[in-house]
Amino acid sequence: MRILILCLSFLFFFNPAHAADEAEAEPVIEYLEMSPKFTVNLDKPNKYLVVNVQLMVEGQKYIDKVKKHLPALRHALIMLYSGRSSDTLQTMEQREALRTETKKALIKALNERSNSDGFRDVFFTEFLVN
Repeated sequence: MRILILCLSFLFFFNPAHAADEAEAEPVIEYLEMSPKFTVNLDKPNKYLVVNVQLMVEGQKYIDKVKKHLPALRHALIMLYSGRSSDTLQTMEQREALRTETKKALIKALNERSNSDGFRDVFFTEFLVN
């Protein structure tokens, strides 16, 4: 009798079908690189910014939506980055502020086209002011 109870409890707690359901329930997180990287002119002659932007998106249907709107998102970021003063991009705090502005600009651009559901965050994987 004990063996039967042990076997049934083992099947209940370690059910592979139950584990597969849990794995499917987890959202898919994907990082989308906005390539090519951005190269924009800053406010002074011969000064430019090079930045590689990665988008963190959750859920396959949202990944497809963000990919669909990449040209509009790129446009929004080019307008955001162009003409900035290189003096405002030197410290870590200034770069983090730009990342926050970037996230807000992307949310706004997505909301103008459909909605920003699924878009979670943005990261700079390369940042150069020259």
